[in-house]
This record gives sequence, structure tokens and C-alpha cells, in this order.
Amino acid sequence: MKDPRPCSIAETLALVGEKYSLLILREVSLGATRFDQLARNTGAPRDVLTTRLKRLVDAGLLEKAEYSDRPKRYEYRPTRAGLELGPVLLMLMSWGDRHLQEGGFRPMVLEHTCGHELVPQVVCRECGERVEHESLTHHPQVPGWTVTGPVAG
Repeated sequence: MKDPRPCSIAETLALVGEKYSLLILREVSLGATRFDQLARNTGAPRDVLTTRLKRLVDAGLLEKAEYSDRPKRYEYRPTRAGLELGPVLLMLMSWGDRHLQEGGFRPMVLEHTCGHELVPQVVCRECGERVEHESLTHHPQVPGWTVTGPVAG
């Protein structure tokens, strides 16, 4: 059997798909940067939170900054790469609001700087049209792979 399809989604999930990783990034983007805040707001056990924070720092999604010398304490700030996952978090939130919340309840509403509620959507950079599944054509770039799987052989 061949290896699984080479895929940026799979590689990204290997980094941020672990339980609590995206929640940590959510919290840091909201301004909760200290360990106790992250533990409380994510519900992550302290040992798991420590492991996830180290991985996110090592991967360059967060940076660790000392804010107290005695005792040594750190806060976590998003890097440019960490901030670039913001739209992913927005789309996950929007999907969850539509498909998992009952009665139209939304735990968080975002307002854009224009003063209107933000409803995230994916648009084409060139034409500005909203992207729908039907409007896409996939072009595999990995030799030996087609849209539906590996080339027989």
C-alpha cells in the first residue's frame, strides 16, 4: 500500500489538530496569554496544556515571553504564523454556529471595523467571488496522484 496522499491539510492538522491546540490559539488571539488563563478558558489539563504550548512555541505559532522573574512566569503571544490561522478559527466558529448551536444561539459575535457583524466567507483573491465547492477544480501537483487517489501501477 502506498503512503497516504501528501497534503497540506494533513500536515497542518498534525500540528494544530491535537485536542486543545486550536483552543489555545483562540484564547491567545482573544488576549488570554497566561498559563492559568489558558488552563481555565480551554479546560485543558495542566500537563496537556504544557505539552501543547511547547509544541506551538517550537512550531513558531506562539512565542513565550517572561513576565515575572520570581517566580518565573511566562505569557504566550501569537506570531505572524499563529495570527494567520485566525481565518481558520473564524470559519470553524461560523460552521459551528450554523450546524451545532440550537435556536440560533452563538457564544461569540464578532464585529468588523466597519461596524457590521462579521460573517466570514472564502472569496477568490482575483475576482472577489464567493468560493463554493462547485466552483473549484482540483489539480494534484504530487507525481503519482490523481484527484481520486494514487495512479494505479
